[in-house]
Amino acid sequence: MLQKPVALTVAAVFLSVVLAACASERTYQGAAAGGGIGAIAGVLLDKHNRWRGAALGGALGALMGGTITEIASRASQESAQKNQPVVYKSEDGTQKVEATPVGYNAQTKCHKVRERVYQGDQVVKDDTKEICESNKTEPKY
Repeated sequence: MLQKPVALTVAAVFLSVVLAACASERTYQGAAAGGGIGAIAGVLLDKHNRWRGAALGGALGALMGGTITEIASRASQESAQKNQPVVYKSEDGTQKVEATPVGYNAQTKCHKVRERVYQGDQVVKDDTKEICESNKTEPKY
């Protein structure tokens, strides 16, 4: 059985490698962060088989992190294009993404969009993104 420090080290190294490999696109970054956090949580929660916990937690975390990041990115894009607030909710209502336009810079042709992600009634992410008209497929940071 793995000791807690060894398992945490393995999870941290995994997270570092994945983040370094996937640093070029926002969705991959969300998946990598979710995967790393999920792997660490899995190691801590599955006391009988820490490797299984890390693998399952990492896979589920990556899926959720990538999905939420992609949905938030699409909401920001749509909000900038329509110049109006956009809200996406999960079917059960426990997760919500809001994107609200907050400004436009005519010189750079970039929209500022406030992006909020909710888990239940709690804000888990609150960011302002810059969406430029010349780069509609990926937000400019």
